[in-house]
Amino acid sequence: MSVKLSDTAPDFEADTTEGHIHFHDWIGDGWVVLFSHPKDFTPVCTTELGYMARIKPQFDARGVKIIGLSADPVGDHLKWSADIKETQGHAPNYPMISDHDLAISKLYGMLPAEAVPGQRTPADNQTVRNVFVIGPDKKIKLVLAYPMTTGRNFDEVLRVIDSLQLTAKHRVATPVNWKQGEDVIIAGSVSDEEATKLYPRGWVAPKALSAHCSSSGAVIFTVRGVAPFGRRAPMLFLAPRECGPLVPMRRYSINQRSAPERPLILLRRDGVALARAAHRHPRRS
Repeated sequence: MSVKLSDTAPDFEADTTEGHIHFHDWIGDGWVVLFSHPKDFTPVCTTELGYMARIKPQFDARGVKIIGLSADPVGDHLKWSADIKETQGHAPNYPMISDHDLAISKLYGMLPAEAVPGQRTPADNQTVRNVFVIGPDKKIKLVLAYPMTTGRNFDEVLRVIDSLQLTAKHRVATPVNWKQGEDVIIAGSVSDEEATKLYPRGWVAPKALSAHCSSSGAVIFTVRGVAPFGRRAPMLFLAPRECGPLVPMRRYSINQRSAPERPLILLRRDGVALARAAHRHPRRS
């Protein structure tokens, strides 16, 4: 059974390089990154574990714990740690879970229930290369799966955590490639009246959207006078069922479907202040 976003992270007990843990108790009321490995001493995983050790202070600053998992005993993990120190310059400074019986890998849907522990190769366990971000509510917030030949991008994991923590505190969303300090999007569920109270300094809304009907019956939208793009309603924007005269809409949304007279997602300048405040004071409300 696979683990999906918003599922409660399966609980378990396990031996680690830092002692026996009860996972939910170990999480406490903070954030966690759990990342898994198919076997010890695999070269790509070796680079990942060393890199995570190097950037651990960045996770610490965000109140995020790190924990690794590999399908081998703790004794092998400790030997691997020495190898990681030698080759990467940094030994893991976070616990590594022993999953030699594959129980946790099965629990998290990384291996099928019929997988038998024993003389398994890394290729047999190649699906045990996931990243799970778990929130203080013990819910799964992010799931990433990587092939064995591609190293994971933990800088991207940090970026996503910044977004997750910001959006958990404020009714906003983050646009493509967003980074701390950049503009954010106020959630479509926030009315203009609420936004005025939440963000008294105001916001920036996209320029009015013009719309007309083509001869084929498609609704053509033009934003800021640039090249138009067409969609048959209601794929991107909700338009009248019958293609006729259209009233230009004041606001637009990339992936929200809402009646034109209701507030859609707006880009709001006050989001910059929110993002910067969260960056400077990540633990303040």
